[in-house]
Amino acid sequence: MGNQESSTFSKYWHILQRRWVPGLGVFFPVFLLSLVASSLKKPSYQAEGKLQFQRTNTTSTITGFGTEVSKLEPVVQDNKTNPLNTEAEVIRSYPIIQKTIDRLNLKDDKGAAFKTSEFLKKLTVKDVKGTDVLQVSYNDTNPEAAANVVNTLMSAYLEHNVSYNRSAITAARKFLEKQVPSAESVVRKAEAELREFKEKNKIVSLQEEASKAVQMLSELQKQIGDIKSQIADSSSQAEANRQKLGGITSQQALTMTSLSQSTGVQEVVTELHKIELQLVDKREILRDTHPEMIKLQNKANTLKGILQNRVGIVGGEIQPIGLDLQQGELKQRISTELLQLESRRQGLVSQLATLTDLEKTYRLRLNNLPKLEQTQRELERKVQAAQSTYSLLLQRLQESRIAENQNLGNAQIISQAPTPDEPISSPTMSYLSGALLGLLTSMATMYLLETRDKYIKNIDEAKELMELTLLGVIPSFSKPKSSLFRPNNDEIESLSPKIVVRDTPRSPSSEAYRMLRANLKFISADKEIKVIVVTSSVAQEGKSTVAANLAMAIAQMERRVLLVDGDLHRPVQHNIWDLPNNEGLSNVIVGQSDARTAISRVMDNLYVLSSGLVPPSPASLLDSKRMATLIDSFRGSYDCIIIDTPALSVGADAATLGQMADGVLFVVRPGVVDVVNAAFAKDLLEKSGQNVLGQVVNGIIAKNEPYSNYYFNNEEVHPQDSVGQVVNEWIRH
Repeated sequence: MGNQESSTFSKYWHILQRRWVPGLGVFFPVFLLSLVASSLKKPSYQAEGKLQFQRTNTTSTITGFGTEVSKLEPVVQDNKTNPLNTEAEVIRSYPIIQKTIDRLNLKDDKGAAFKTSEFLKKLTVKDVKGTDVLQVSYNDTNPEAAANVVNTLMSAYLEHNVSYNRSAITAARKFLEKQVPSAESVVRKAEAELREFKEKNKIVSLQEEASKAVQMLSELQKQIGDIKSQIADSSSQAEANRQKLGGITSQQALTMTSLSQSTGVQEVVTELHKIELQLVDKREILRDTHPEMIKLQNKANTLKGILQNRVGIVGGEIQPIGLDLQQGELKQRISTELLQLESRRQGLVSQLATLTDLEKTYRLRLNNLPKLEQTQRELERKVQAAQSTYSLLLQRLQESRIAENQNLGNAQIISQAPTPDEPISSPTMSYLSGALLGLLTSMATMYLLETRDKYIKNIDEAKELMELTLLGVIPSFSKPKSSLFRPNNDEIESLSPKIVVRDTPRSPSSEAYRMLRANLKFISADKEIKVIVVTSSVAQEGKSTVAANLAMAIAQMERRVLLVDGDLHRPVQHNIWDLPNNEGLSNVIVGQSDARTAISRVMDNLYVLSSGLVPPSPASLLDSKRMATLIDSFRGSYDCIIIDTPALSVGADAATLGQMADGVLFVVRPGVVDVVNAAFAKDLLEKSGQNVLGQVVNGIIAKNEPYSNYYFNNEEVHPQDSVGQVVNEWIRH
């Protein structure tokens, strides 16, 4: 992150270094014009007033209504949201501003009604930090008018504030008036449902009823137990008496008791016994067919009939004549006791059935109580909720009627705007504003010039655009004359030393060429590179100078080097080496001269073949078999052949010779070549299938490079360093 910020700062700093002259040329006129304009303007006065806001309205808090309506709270619960900003926007709203304009009848300079947009330009509303206060300011050339505007604006806002809150209360009151009857109807309906439920289920108090039911069940169970015990005792005693009476039933005992106590029955029984005794006595003497026996038998039968009738009447059923209808006192007492026991048992059984039914009823009721309690609670809750809602609505309705007549505003004027005595503008502010305007204008100018400048400006741009291996960085040792925006190309070319490797061997430029020589040696480790074509995008990029110095640097390594001037358009090698150009490459190609006589030895191990006479069609000469044969012959005689060719924008000579050579060395000069020509050259090299060895950035001006201090001041770089080590500072950044 730090490196990125440093790189950005360095980039802008170098833009400032390149464009400070036009920027300064724009700054002063703008600054002076701003001062003149400030002096011609009428002085402006600023009136200030202050509004204080309360979180809630005091009157509303006392009455208990309107607190939420006039409460000063933001809609969005955010730490960055300030409700005062909302109120500030309300003050700047169209209705309030228009009301202020209408009340003061504000006019513009032409006498027309003042526009709200112009009004807003003069108005400032801001909050005072750490307080609930808004400061309202207005600028005007008339101090009294400025004060009147502020005071009128604050009054209009307060009216709006009260009216807005009151309208909210009125809307609430109307809503409540519609809701109260509905709420009352709901209460009545809920109460009626609860009453019907209690009446239907005969409920007074379920809690008390549950307690009493539990108590009653306990008592009933106790009584049932006692009665069952009594029934068992009575049954046992009755069974004992029944056995004493011969196992007769209770009904028979009842009949016998009834017959024994009947006088008519007993008289007939006595008479019947007498007849039967007579029959017994007479049988011993007379036969059954004897008239007297028949008479006694008939009389006995008659008595039996009478007895049978009387027994049926008394006993309720016909008893056999053989039944003992005369009991003794003991049996009679036992029969009576049996009847009493049976009667008691029957009563106890009936009582037990009644108590059992009552127990079932209580138990059923008790089991049903939880469900009844749940239903009752639901109905009671419904009634309570309806009553609560109704009471609340009724209370709010009364409060809203009271609050409608209250002042529900939550703002007040704490400081009226006094008439300002002094204008807000001052000479210092005029100077500062003029300087700021001039600075912004100059920066905009520099930025515009930088964006419109399509020239490559430094090494980084050359690397990014060409995407070629950086083999060398050649600094510009002389300080050229410069035009307004960019150094003149001819001036740079003329002021740069020609053969710096020979003339200034210990300079950074000489060291840079030796670095280039080492890099070429490094990239030719796998495949020997003998023939190198040197070209560029456009003219004046210093390719001829690079070719000459590179040839000199390689020759210093005791290698035979031939420098061929293949630029048949604007040859310069003969001028660099002070050689005649009456015969050269063009003459050798057409056969007018011999190569051995045309080549000149300029120093140990370094030979130069100048261009010769400039032909009318250089491309046809260079793209010939004779030229290819000539280069092949040079391969056998020299260790390295460097061919200086014209720029790619001039012609296709460099591309043609590049097909015959082992590689192309591309020269780029910042400030000379633009992006369009560089892109064209890159595309041409790619499409023609050239073996581009890399690029050499020539004519570097140290102040234009972000990392130039380290590189150009370091004279300890060894020629044996690799390409990555030689230009590591540039690649690393």
